[in-house]
Amino acid sequence: MKHNITLMAALLLGAASAQTVQMRLLETSDLHTSALGYDYYQDKPTGEFGLEYTATLIKNARTEKPNTLLFDNGDLIQGNPLGDYAARIQPLRDGQIHPMLAAMSPLRYTAWTLGNHEFNYGLDYLDRVLKSSPIPAVNANVLNMDGTNRFTPYLIKPTIVRDAQNRPYVINVGIIGFTPPQIVNWDKAHLDGKVKVMDIVESARKFVPEMKAKGADVIIALAHTGINQGTYTPGQEQAGAELSKVDGIDAIFTGHSHLEFPSATFKDIPGADITKGTINGKAVVMPGFWGNNLGIIDLTLTKTNGRWQVTDRTGSIRPIWDKTAKKNTVTPDPIVAKAVQAMHQGTLNYVRGKVADLTAPITSYWALVQDDPSVQLVSNAQTAYVKAALSTTEYKDLPVLSAAAPFKAGGRAGASYYTDIPAGTLAIKNVADLYVYPNTVQAVLVTGAQVQEWLERSAGQFKQIDPTNKAPQALVDESFPTYNFDVIDGVSYEIDVTQPNRYDSKGQVANPNARRIKNLTYQGKPIDPNQKFIIATNNYRASGGGSFPGLDGKNIVLQAPDETRQALIGYFTTEKTVNPTADGNWKLTPIPGATLLYISSPTAQKSLPQGAKLLRIREDGFAEYLITY
Repeated sequence: MKHNITLMAALLLGAASAQTVQMRLLETSDLHTSALGYDYYQDKPTGEFGLEYTATLIKNARTEKPNTLLFDNGDLIQGNPLGDYAARIQPLRDGQIHPMLAAMSPLRYTAWTLGNHEFNYGLDYLDRVLKSSPIPAVNANVLNMDGTNRFTPYLIKPTIVRDAQNRPYVINVGIIGFTPPQIVNWDKAHLDGKVKVMDIVESARKFVPEMKAKGADVIIALAHTGINQGTYTPGQEQAGAELSKVDGIDAIFTGHSHLEFPSATFKDIPGADITKGTINGKAVVMPGFWGNNLGIIDLTLTKTNGRWQVTDRTGSIRPIWDKTAKKNTVTPDPIVAKAVQAMHQGTLNYVRGKVADLTAPITSYWALVQDDPSVQLVSNAQTAYVKAALSTTEYKDLPVLSAAAPFKAGGRAGASYYTDIPAGTLAIKNVADLYVYPNTVQAVLVTGAQVQEWLERSAGQFKQIDPTNKAPQALVDESFPTYNFDVIDGVSYEIDVTQPNRYDSKGQVANPNARRIKNLTYQGKPIDPNQKFIIATNNYRASGGGSFPGLDGKNIVLQAPDETRQALIGYFTTEKTVNPTADGNWKLTPIPGATLLYISSPTAQKSLPQGAKLLRIREDGFAEYLITY
């Protein structure tokens, strides 16, 4: 009672004098069940990611500022075998806390939002996760079919903060969350007819005034979306910069694209100040992925005319890993490992289970320049699955092709993000290494002409090469996700990278006369543009993921209940002994006299293709190779 009277007196005293406080907001995003710095695919610890390391950064950041709130920006419950174990192998019981939320709980998160991957296991599982979550979740733009909100759209949290003289004040902190509208396509099998999704910015414009009217002094957007460039169109996947234009939002946490802000990557974004960490005067942060950075927004709030206003702001990120020194910047907090110990051990027992014998190694170091066994095996499994599934249907006599992409090919995820499975025992962990997403098998009906266009879109993986330039030229467009580099098995073709891309980054025709796909044949003859084919693929691609021409969910002929990884396990189990060889059905058209610069792991030296040689190993851990013809 005495404490309450003292606090009230202090609040009244503060109201009568200058009122300025500092508030620190912390963000994790795209953790993808990386509670620990542990690589389940290689079955060994790593210090390059993991919430157990970020947790130490969180504690350090809190010691520096007294008024600190912590948030997570989504893509939390899926991403590695730990997430699969909790969803599929040892499913959470009613009331059981998801291991990621159990790990986060002692770190005192204020709230979290739903990323697109929260929907990968279906709404029933997500509801179970949310029901037992010790941390409140918000999402404002996923709606029931009747237009009501499917989840809690926002929270307003009265928060006691203290100024430099330790005087307390109550500030009402509003927290709102958003996820990409594309989830209804990416997880169509789970969501079709059950939910619909509003545009992110439209949703913000609807709810932010309502939050203000209900007393929110400061509004924080937990926006599981990237930072858009150029003109914004409704329904856009990346909306972070556009959100900064919405009146009433004071701080924006972004994510989804696994990039970092502030960083030089976004120096040319209109309105961006990468020194201060703002876009259009609003503090914005994006902290990478898997806990490799902590996002920090520092706000100065001043009460003027009875209202709190943000009078200064900065955004920054702190890494857990020193890329130059190749060592951790902090030690792990044991509280995280303790919280997930049982689930971690269960996951290890699961991923170490044998599936088949492997006669040679499987690697993905060169998957972007030549036909690769890591992709071939996925296609073999998809083809076998779809042929069996359609064997008694009207499509049983149509030729079955398969589209598969190299998921682990370095890029933003770093120099260790490649498939490297040694010969010997092929285990569950290796299957998850070959196929890292919980996609399901689907098949679509296409024509030969559509096969050509599918491959033209896929060929956006490469930059245009000048055949007259004798200097080394970078081959791969690193802004193009490797999971969109579909190799179509069952046909043969070349990719002529001296030609411009037919499609732009959004999947729109940019160069109508351009053709990179050359000598496209089926069974040794030029493909008939009118011939019908079945293409085995996954639910993401079949429903429009990646903006491929002719794929919008309307030509799906098979929606299998099984995950692609289960199809792989079934295929390997049937084979018993796996010989990982690629059939060489595609290649880059040779460019005599040109030298291509290709980025891969230093370990790729053990399997150099013809014409390739090591140039140097970079400070960031990648190696540069030169390829000549």
